Amino acid sequence: MATLIKISDAGAMGLHAAVYLAANPEWVCPAGEMASALQVSAAHLVKVLQRLTRAGLVRADRGPNGGYALARPPERVNLRDVLEAIEGRLAPAACLLKHKTCQGRPCILGGLVQAINRQTIEYLTAKTLGALAVAGWRSEKAGRVKTKKKK
Repeated sequence: MATLIKISDAGAMGLHAAVYLAANPEWVCPAGEMASALQVSAAHLVKVLQRLTRAGLVRADRGPNGGYALARPPERVNLRDVLEAIEGRLAPAACLLKHKTCQGRPCILGGLVQAINRQTIEYLTAKTLGALAVAGWRSEKAGRVKTKKKK
């Protein structure tokens, strides 16, 4: 079944990983542990985290105590930032079809598609990682291992 909102597996994984990191702000989280907590492929998660790192949203620390952490305060990163780092710029679509077939006739759904896209983009822009950080996602190790402060 088709959906109105198209978010790839990588996009969904990026959103969840970013919120997981926001829930553990004082800890550099190894990709393997995060993958286990999110129940996703570690290899796929690392690729997603690399995109978030290139976008400046996440930082990667190498070494035996290495892992990933947010590069900015969670209150300053919204879901749109994360999703656009993975999916590319979000552009509101006016049609569900790849190629418009109406040929100038009124859309059979009226303005529904535009309204849903607009509301989705507004929601993603308004929600910050800090507001969504889930206490239940706190890692047991987060309190024992402190993050390395970026110089």
